[in-house]
Formats: sequence, structure tokens, C-alpha cells
Amino acid sequence: MRKLLILLGFVSLFIACEDVVEVDLEEAQPRLVVDAILQWEKGTTGKNQTIKLSRTRGFFEEEPRPVSGARVVVSSNSNVEFNFEEISPGEYVTSSFEPELNEFYSLRIELNGDVYSAEETLKPVVPIDLIEQIDQGGFSGEDIELKAFYTDPEGEENYYLFKFFAPFLAFPDLSVFDDEFNDGNQIFGLFSEEDLEPGMDVSIQLHGISKEYYNFLEILLAQAGSAGGPFETQPATVRGNIKNEKDADELIFGYFGLSEVDKVIYTVQ
Repeated sequence: MRKLLILLGFVSLFIACEDVVEVDLEEAQPRLVVDAILQWEKGTTGKNQTIKLSRTRGFFEEEPRPVSGARVVVSSNSNVEFNFEEISPGEYVTSSFEPELNEFYSLRIELNGDVYSAEETLKPVVPIDLIEQIDQGGFSGEDIELKAFYTDPEGEENYYLFKFFAPFLAFPDLSVFDDEFNDGNQIFGLFSEEDLEPGMDVSIQLHGISKEYYNFLEILLAQAGSAGGPFETQPATVRGNIKNEKDADELIFGYFGLSEVDKVIYTVQ
């Protein structure tokens, strides 16, 4: 009994000495975030497009910070303008976009006296040839693997983005490819997850992208996949192609890109 009382005394002592530590995090300046990836899916008109504007959030904030009141315009090389109207806070849409492969487009955002701009070319993409399923894949040899094959055009410099959407993923699985060592060959994008099960529908998208967008995504994906500890050197900030015409030093997150997209929905066997 005496040992029990001593033990309870120690426990009470530790509880009484417990302090609440408040972490004072320095608030960084909110940055403009521009989600302006225009996609033209094969077999559609491509007229309906969306651009989203927001600000970066504080560490403890859960709700997004949409940016309202901007004027958003995309222009073609032939000076045809497509106005994006705000339909909800921070969401700007158009139903009259006219996509044209290899056409040069410009983005212009007017916001609070500042002008943000970017330029990009709408890149074509080859179709997905076939989907191959392997049931003994992954590192364990027990996972389902999906290979999405496509044939790269010979004699052209091409860049690709694969997106795999699965029911259990909050965000798509992304991977990028170039054809430096595969010019004119059949290549595949690979998707393997231990949660893949027969009967699941997986949406597979192949995007044609520019070299600049490829470089941006390659760095972004490499940083997202790095597993540094809390005391590791932080990765460098990745700049997109959007700039403030009045302040070249302002850091804007996001990218203005245009892609033709081939899409296949595959049911896992």
C-alpha cells in the first residue's frame, strides 16, 4: 500500500508541473495562388474552363482564402479574348473558350491595381493505346499495377503528364515524362497502390504539356516526394510562370498551362 501511495504521489507531482506551451508562429505574408490549368479533353469542345484564385493560409487556418473581384482574361495569339466571370468566391469560369492545338495564349489578371500575366502554348497529346494490369506488382509483389501505354511521335520533342484518379485518393497520383530517350517508342505510365481492388474504377488522364510546365512539375514532384526530417534544409520555393508586371520580385504560387487530354476509365479486374 505504501508503494502505491508513493507512486500516486509521483504521478500527481508530474501532473501538477505540466505546463501548456503556446507556439508563436510567425505569420508569413499571404501569397496569391493561381490555379489556371486549362484542359481540352479529346472528343469535347473544350469551351468550359475554370480558373481559381486564392491566398495562402495561416498554419492553423482550415478554410481557404478565395480572391474575389478580379478581372480574368485569356487571349489567343490572334487577339481573341475570353473573359472569365466570377460565379462563386475565387472561382472564375468561361463557356466560350476556343482551344486550338499549338496556339499561343496569354493570361491577364487585374487585381487591386496590380496586373498579373503569363503565356503558354496549348500542347497536343497522343491517345492512350492500352491499359495492362499486373496482379503481382509493387514492392511486395502482392499489389495491383496498372500500366497505361502510349506511342510517342517520332522526331518531335514531347512532354507528358499522367494523372491517375482512384476512389481512395484525395488527390490524383501524378508523374511526368519526356521523350529524350524514348523518341518514337511506346512508353507507359505506372500506377500501383496497395488499396487497389477488383471492381474499382480508375480514371487515367494523359496530358500534353510544354517543356516549361514539365520542368516546373518535375521540381515540384521531387520536393513533394522528399522525406527530410524537421531539421533538414527546406526545399527552394518553386516559381511558376505567372508574374506581377509591376513587381517582378513578388512570389506568386501556381501556373498557367494548357493541355490536350486523353482520358480512359479502367475497371480493375
